[in-house]
Amino acid sequence: MTSTKTELAVAALRNGTVIDHIPASALFRAVHILGIEDMPNRVTIGNNLPGKHMESKGIIKIEGVEFDRDVLNKIAVVAPTATINIIRDYAVAEKHPVELPETLIGTVRCPNPKCITNNEPMDTRFDVTERSTPILRCHYCNHCVSGTEAEII
Repeated sequence: MTSTKTELAVAALRNGTVIDHIPASALFRAVHILGIEDMPNRVTIGNNLPGKHMESKGIIKIEGVEFDRDVLNKIAVVAPTATINIIRDYAVAEKHPVELPETLIGTVRCPNPKCITNNEPMDTRFDVTERSTPILRCHYCNHCVSGTEAEII
């Protein structure tokens, strides 16, 4: 019997989080933001996969973890097209896109070395000026940075 399957099956999650529709170019930044490099949990990472709405995408599956909104906001900076799926008892319990808030506090480092946030002990504050391809403007010095160049803290 000849098989024409072209997809690789990956074990289903009983409980955990699946982050899908990550631009392939942002996948490993998302992995770093989530801090899953050192997690003992079962993790599946797929990159350069075909996507319906994008040329190639990445996906991350993490068993036994549900991330809080602050962590997912960081993902939205580098991967605004990502979708979050919360899995419970092998079924999708919640599904929603990442959401970029109007203001990010303590999330991104200002690239301007003269900014007060780089010289005084205080949280950074960025206003989101563009959502589809995130552009962030520092509240204190007005320096702008794109989501692809932003240093997530």
